[in-house]
Amino acid sequence: MNSWFLAIAALMIAAALACVAVPLMRAGRRSGRARAPFVLALALVFVLPLAAIGLYALYGSPGTLEPQPTGSMDLADATAQLRSKLQRQPDHPEGWILLAQAYTSMGKLDDARDAFGQALKLKPDEPDLMVAYAEADAQARPDHRIEGETRILLERAVALQPDHQRGLWLLGISDYQLGRYDDAASHWQHLLKLLPADSKLASAVNMQIAMARGRVQGNTQAQAGTVASQSTATPRSSGNSAGNDEGRAPDSVALKVEVRLDPRLASKVSSNDTLFVFARAIDGPPMPLAVARLKVSSLPATVTLTDAMAMAPQLRLSSFPRVQVSARISKSGDALPQAGDLEAQPVQAATDAQKPIALTIDRVQ
Repeated sequence: MNSWFLAIAALMIAAALACVAVPLMRAGRRSGRARAPFVLALALVFVLPLAAIGLYALYGSPGTLEPQPTGSMDLADATAQLRSKLQRQPDHPEGWILLAQAYTSMGKLDDARDAFGQALKLKPDEPDLMVAYAEADAQARPDHRIEGETRILLERAVALQPDHQRGLWLLGISDYQLGRYDDAASHWQHLLKLLPADSKLASAVNMQIAMARGRVQGNTQAQAGTVASQSTATPRSSGNSAGNDEGRAPDSVALKVEVRLDPRLASKVSSNDTLFVFARAIDGPPMPLAVARLKVSSLPATVTLTDAMAMAPQLRLSSFPRVQVSARISKSGDALPQAGDLEAQPVQAATDAQKPIALTIDRVQ
């Protein structure tokens, strides 16, 4: 392959130089100086190609022109390499952020939190990093609560950047978890002013505000959710399905979910515990798009999630191509996760999936 490549390269160089040498020789004859142009032409045609080939043979690599085998490195391999590089050269906050995002996509939540923590040490006054760390910490914790030092960090982020949308959302969640429903509504009301009025996220925030106000009035979580759904509902056309939002029928999506309890955890539940089966957007608002509530005594259970189960009319399964489906057994009956609840590993699925989604509740928060 190398000899053929060098021969072809030499011929191409010679042909190109001939285009210069021939006119040069003719011009020399016309001016009466034929010898000098002839010598120069010979040098161009023979010496330069040989020199070029010699240099290429010494420094070039014809193999680079051949199709290279595609690498088989996957996300795990790339993440491991990045981790190894950062251990040798740790003073790169962007690298730690990238590593944290990779760990998050892999479901390694503890590692994601630690990586965000390393980045935060290098950029301690960056609100985005504070919020990212707080969110990662909440996801990694068994009870998903935002409190203590993480709460303080989140408050500092919002103090530095009062209109930080993700920070306001998480601060409201922390307030809600701590029973500070007025404060939660206040933070979410601030967030609502920063969002387009007709956006899906604004609808989700409106729903959360209504739920927080319902809790202030003494309603239970379930009652507050019912009141919030009614208060944020939009009038529907009395015509045919074309009058519904986006021209879809209310039950145009139907995700069949099969839920079972790992026998090893049977002793940790009672028949009066509550089973929640829900779907969330993968890249979207954190509030569920559809929720089914059952008694644990119904396990193993088969549930069909549809648009009719939406907590807010503007946030439905049919609005998203893919969702994350999971199940949780609540000891308190509260939809918000609590320590001691049992849950299944979330599964991502397309909303037009035809096969049932299998979930196994096999871990304790």
